[in-house]
Amino acid sequence: MEFSRDMQDQSPRTHRDDEIDLVELLQSLFRQKNLILSVACMVVLAAVAYAFLATPYYQVQSILRPVERGSLDELNGTGVYELTPEEALGRVASSLSSYESRLRFFRDRQELFAGLIQPGRSLEQAFEEFNRTAFSMLQPDPKKTNNLSAFAGISLTYPEGVDGVEVVNALVADVLKEERERIASDLEVLIANRLLSLEKKIEAARASYEAGKEAEIASLLEQDTLRRAELQDELQALRGELKARRESRIKLLDEAIQIAESLGIGKPTTPSAMADAQRQGQVVRTEVNSREIPLYFMGSEALRAERQALSERRSDDFSEPRIAEIEKELALLSHNRQVEVLKQRKNEDLYLKGLAEWRQEAAQLRGIKFDTSTLQLVRLDQLALEPLAAVKPKKTLIIGLGAVAGLVLGVVVALLRNLLHPRTREAP
Repeated sequence: MEFSRDMQDQSPRTHRDDEIDLVELLQSLFRQKNLILSVACMVVLAAVAYAFLATPYYQVQSILRPVERGSLDELNGTGVYELTPEEALGRVASSLSSYESRLRFFRDRQELFAGLIQPGRSLEQAFEEFNRTAFSMLQPDPKKTNNLSAFAGISLTYPEGVDGVEVVNALVADVLKEERERIASDLEVLIANRLLSLEKKIEAARASYEAGKEAEIASLLEQDTLRRAELQDELQALRGELKARRESRIKLLDEAIQIAESLGIGKPTTPSAMADAQRQGQVVRTEVNSREIPLYFMGSEALRAERQALSERRSDDFSEPRIAEIEKELALLSHNRQVEVLKQRKNEDLYLKGLAEWRQEAAQLRGIKFDTSTLQLVRLDQLALEPLAAVKPKKTLIIGLGAVAGLVLGVVVALLRNLLHPRTREAP
């Protein structure tokens, strides 16, 4: 019972002690309000000093948009180079984001970055730090499909002392100039390559023509040689045949002469005439023979005369008309006029297929005189302008955060002071 009574007496006392500690804590903080305010004021003063003494940074940007398609018609009309407005914008944006292009601009325009080059640092090191923190590319959000048109841009955050407007505008101008020069160089290379390709085609056509002409001449000469050999063979065979016929005729004449002499036939006669010579009286006889009269009836005199003529003959060519035809053909084959004409051609380019078209194309390529210095690749939608205010430091935000941090720090200091110097309580 006593233990229960003691517990009941202790619980309200503990509750009262807690309430007393919280009240005393608030009272203690209130008593130390000067300390808290002093700490807060010190922090706020430090924030104000940073806000007004820190180097201000400014931000400028330039926006580029595609040009109208008609602006590139003259370039595309060359038939050698094809470029759309979107491709032109992409090329310019790629050059703007290129580390090499920015470093080249940094080297060429060092007077614009004089405040960034510090002792002990190389030019590349100074540019590396500036490029990493200052430049940023501006592009449409790929997740949004309701963009009115494509664009590309570059943003520059720079410290006071750097002419950021001039840096951005000059960088864009230099990149556009480089792209125009690159397009001019590409155009010259493409034209030169096309001309070289046409020259190779013409040379190949000339070589092919020469080879074809030589092959045609060789074929014609080969045909003539073959035909000449065939005619020579035919002529030799005919002459051999005629000689054989003449020798055969002589042998036949020898036999006929021998028979005629044995029969006493000296003059030409017929079988009926010989029979009539042996009969008396006048007889009129009609003789029809379907058989050829033997040769010896020509009589030995006629036969001897023919044999002598055949023996003294030196050539049998006149007896065969085909020999005259062969000799005519051989005479014609001695000169191939088609081969002579082929060999006597002066301007052989006139016979090349496609030469006129290739020369016309080459003349058109050589006639391309395109001035890229006036080529409009992109449309400058927004030039970099002088900023109205610095983007950092944000003075109001820094001072506000300093005030909040100062109050919190002041309270913490007051609490630590209470812990380090606790109030001595009197025993009840």
